[in-house]
Amino acid sequence: MPHKLYKILLILGIVAVLTAIPTFWLTFKAASDLEVIFLDVGQGDSTLIKTPYGQNILIDGGPDNTVIKRLGEELPWWDKNIDLMILSHPHEDHLNGLIDVIKRYKVKKILYTGAIHTSPNYLAWLELVRDRNIPIIIIDKPQTINFGDECRLEILYPLENLAGQVVNNLNNSSIIARLVYGENKFLFTGDAETEAEKKLIGLPPPQAPPPLRGRGEMEYVDLQADVLKAGHHGSDTSSGIEFLNLVKPEITVIQVGADNDFGHPSRRIIKRLERLDSQIFRNDLDGTIKIVSDGKKIRIQTSPQPSP
Repeated sequence: MPHKLYKILLILGIVAVLTAIPTFWLTFKAASDLEVIFLDVGQGDSTLIKTPYGQNILIDGGPDNTVIKRLGEELPWWDKNIDLMILSHPHEDHLNGLIDVIKRYKVKKILYTGAIHTSPNYLAWLELVRDRNIPIIIIDKPQTINFGDECRLEILYPLENLAGQVVNNLNNSSIIARLVYGENKFLFTGDAETEAEKKLIGLPPPQAPPPLRGRGEMEYVDLQADVLKAGHHGSDTSSGIEFLNLVKPEITVIQVGADNDFGHPSRRIIKRLERLDSQIFRNDLDGTIKIVSDGKKIRIQTSPQPSP
């Protein structure tokens, strides 16, 4: 290589390094805040959690590979790790995008219920998990996952082992979890309907007789949360009054696609949340919704899409 060309390439290399260093420091943020990002993936659920300690948690993946674009918008280009993937339940509007996530990112661990479902995409996801040798854990009881000081994920539901079982309504097999960081709390409900909500809070299911043996004053699980991810895209099959009265959400996020075929969200649920003075955000109106917590206060960022 001619000496002159070598010097030019060396100078260009030094310039590139010197440019990259300030860029890195401008984009690097010391761990201090929790970010809960409700990704705009259309008619489906997908939430990215960036803990104050550097872990990336992904709950559900939406109906298609839109989640890949959204993850690219929220994670720096060098960060290709998903420390924990959670599949709330295996319906395709929560599952499908997770297939591409496993192909594009290094997924370190997966949580799911193990409930039986025979859809081709669910079977393909399970096969891919097996081929990549990703550790997979079945959630069969309430438990807590600690991410660091004052940051934990409380798995509240299901209350029993569903592995290998056929569940008549997969929505009611959804993992329900509460994320706690300092004084702030976020409740994720998947597509859980009122039947699952009532099981969780100790009420008899609809049209069921009361328990034969009472237990005095009802012992409710602690569900209070600053932020609620509304169940089943704001459908009126979810978000029962008793449940909402225990959660008392100051903010409710509805993961829903524009002009969807299901009529989501239900106007009845919107009115119910408004009566609770809960501030409502929706992906179809607000785009990706990012909620940042320092452990005491939260702030909200949205990215509404321009009108066509």
